[in-house]
Amino acid sequence: MKVIPFFKNSLVPGILQSRDYARGIYRIDQPDMSEDDRERAVELRLQRQSLLTRRLPKAPQVQVVLCESVLLRPVSDSATMAGQLRHLLTTTSMPNISVRVLPLIAGPHHGTVAGEFVLLDFPPGNRSTPEPPVVYSEAITGALYLDRPNEFATYEKVWSSLLSLALDEGQSFQLINKIIGEVHHG
Repeated sequence: MKVIPFFKNSLVPGILQSRDYARGIYRIDQPDMSEDDRERAVELRLQRQSLLTRRLPKAPQVQVVLCESVLLRPVSDSATMAGQLRHLLTTTSMPNISVRVLPLIAGPHHGTVAGEFVLLDFPPGNRSTPEPPVVYSEAITGALYLDRPNEFATYEKVWSSLLSLALDEGQSFQLINKIIGEVHHG
């Protein structure tokens, strides 16, 4: 089973977004999008989440490191954020999902410079030569795919440093619960 590591410092990754949170993101990101198109985009995002519960091929392991600021930054309103954070807590009960919080007190870290990214390492499948591993980084005008071995190795080191600074899963769960109650009044 493959592991998909995500580092996010501004938003919850789409694979773990609740419907209302995704809707709020599309309102910010695509203000000129019609309401019908926005709803279709949200529905597509939610359908992609079925990857997390599929049986065949086996669902991937998803490891997410979220900056604490993601949990504090409101999208839409407090009710939407409280719902999103409760959704995060629910998804962490799945055996293939890990969410860890990088606390603000960690200070500047390698992820500050690297920016948000996902490490994609593809299984060989039916190919004799597997696809090379890729660092995926999304931007407003497109995405960046870094596939040179030294680039991927650099981001693996960044990932390791983020894991060393992040709270463990239990501490992260407690912090998310605390933020729901104290910040978003959920």
